[in-house]
Amino acid sequence: MVTENVILMRMAKDSLKGKWGLAIGTFIVYTMIVGIPSILNYQVHYLGLLGLFISGQMSLGIAMFSLSFSRDEDARLEQIFDGFKNYGTALGAYLLMSLYIFLWMLLLIIPGIIAALSYSMTFYIIADEPTIGVSAALEKSRKMMDGYKWKYVCLSLRFFGWMLLCILTLGIGFFWLIPYMHISMAKFYDDVKANYNANTINPSTTNTTSDIIDPEDTYTTETTPESI
Repeated sequence: MVTENVILMRMAKDSLKGKWGLAIGTFIVYTMIVGIPSILNYQVHYLGLLGLFISGQMSLGIAMFSLSFSRDEDARLEQIFDGFKNYGTALGAYLLMSLYIFLWMLLLIIPGIIAALSYSMTFYIIADEPTIGVSAALEKSRKMMDGYKWKYVCLSLRFFGWMLLCILTLGIGFFWLIPYMHISMAKFYDDVKANYNANTINPSTTNTTSDIIDPEDTYTTETTPESI
């Protein structure tokens, strides 16, 4: 059973209730760390390469934190650094994803976007299965997102209106929006994972449509978005 995006967002807000401080603080630290290589690149160009060696690990760490938070487990700020405990897999996944997406982009923009969507669950999968190989994680993400790429796009577009409002607040609103987005994406992963596992056990229930379109998502942005 596929959960509608609007319900996933509502579930994310429920998980954030009473814990906004932890979520906001964690994502501020995360954003500052992943932004350091870009800042250094303006000063000393080769230092920008530092991003190649921490981006995958930080992506894995924030996926681990988001899943713990989404599942109402013991989420902790220091979890964002746990990706370094699986350094090789995180680095390999980041480099291989980037390579695949780049190669598809060489053909046309659309194939590159489709590739990015296909591999979007990779770090969540590694967070759940620390011993999984890089290629296996990418392949599982690709299979898991089969039929759900449009739903993922629609979920992302639901935040577009909020982004515009955050700009009007001189960026202050992003302190609340970014955690909201990440926890919603973690809810999306758990929902897709549950359906993937169910279809793997019982192939007769496999989704045969190219992509699931949520009736709530037939538009790109909400005219009156729900209050965060």
